[in-house]
Parts: sequence; structure tokens; C-alpha cells
Amino acid sequence: MLEDEICKKRDELNESIAKDEDYSKIYKISVELDELISRYYKEQQTKNKMKITK
Repeated sequence: MLEDEICKKRDELNESIAKDEDYSKIYKISVELDELISRYYKEQQTKNKMKITK
């Protein structure tokens, strides 16, 4: 599920920050997390619209 992917990516980001890894790697993970969150919200909006039209 998308929610699980978000949690895993968030954990990966937090671990990279804690390990003080290279900024470019942290940034890349952060962007990937943002994309997953964006997809999640789009899916939620679609679901909400479907409920309203029923």
C-alpha cells in the first residue's frame, strides 16, 4: 500500500539524516517521499469525490 511505502521512505530519510549522509542522498530521498505523499493525497481526493457523487 501507498501508506506503507510512505512510512518506509520516511524511515529511510530519518536514518540517512541520523547517519549524517551526503546531502544529495538525503535530498533525493526527501523528494521521493514528497512524491509519495503527493500521490497519497491525490488518491484521497479521488476517493472523496467518488463518495460525494454517490
